[in-house]
Amino acid sequence: MKPIIEVKNLYISFKERKVLKGVTFSLSEGECLALIGGSGEGKSTLLRSIIGLEYPTSGQIFFSGENILRFGVEQYISIRKQISYVFQGGALFDSMTVYDNLAFPLREHTDWSEEKIRKAVLHELKEFELEGSENIYPMELSGGMQKRVGVARATIIKPKVILYDEPTSGLDPYTKRNMQKAIMKMQKRGATSMIVTHDMQTALKICDRVALLKGGKI
Repeated sequence: MKPIIEVKNLYISFKERKVLKGVTFSLSEGECLALIGGSGEGKSTLLRSIIGLEYPTSGQIFFSGENILRFGVEQYISIRKQISYVFQGGALFDSMTVYDNLAFPLREHTDWSEEKIRKAVLHELKEFELEGSENIYPMELSGGMQKRVGVARATIIKPKVILYDEPTSGLDPYTKRNMQKAIMKMQKRGATSMIVTHDMQTALKICDRVALLKGGKI
């Protein structure tokens, strides 16, 4: 399969501390890759560098054959329409209802009518078994539901790649299974995924490959 993401010899340092020390890997279209490793090894830092939230000290990151580290602000905006990031805590907008959280990326990045947006939001809520929650605010949801809303929001614009940061951490077994189902549903849609996790059960159940980040290298 053709790689959609390639990371080559990536280094990231914070002051004197070297976090990533020459990370190299590729992610093929439609593949799911789990990234495991101890706390503080730089797993989330690596994810954030792919989406442009951290800037590497040196190295290259290619998306569909283009070195995105050379991109300017406007070009990075186009990348973020194709790569979605699911934050560990969901990172929902507290002042918005579930409906408006899901509608937000569509209002920002499409010229769709409100009626078309409404249909898309309600469809996504049904897909993730969140029907009836559209008028609820994030603080009224359980942790598991917040995470599922976060996944639904990240996937509603149909990205090519989804990056998950600890999607099952802190969840009870039942809620964890629901989250696993949600991620596998995206895989069936053809999405390419990379999952940072400490949960080996989830990694082995969902992903095609597992990469270990240790000592700044894979």
